[in-house]
Amino acid sequence: MKPTETHSELPTQDQVNSFLDWLRMTGKTNMLGAVPYIQENFGITKYDANRFLVKWMESFNTQEKSENDQT
Repeated sequence: MKPTETHSELPTQDQVNSFLDWLRMTGKTNMLGAVPYIQENFGITKYDANRFLVKWMESFNTQEKSENDQT
């Protein structure tokens, strides 16, 4: 995708989260390097892919803290 092209419809955060959970389980990449995988899989810009990744990381950290508080 060229930088000037835009995707008319963005995926939902849940769709990207599911993909990122799968990607993490495969061990294909360090999750800090997941942006190109998101871009390729969903056909979105680097900017949007980065936004989705940051939200996933924030929710992952929140979920992890919540699980630790329960133990």
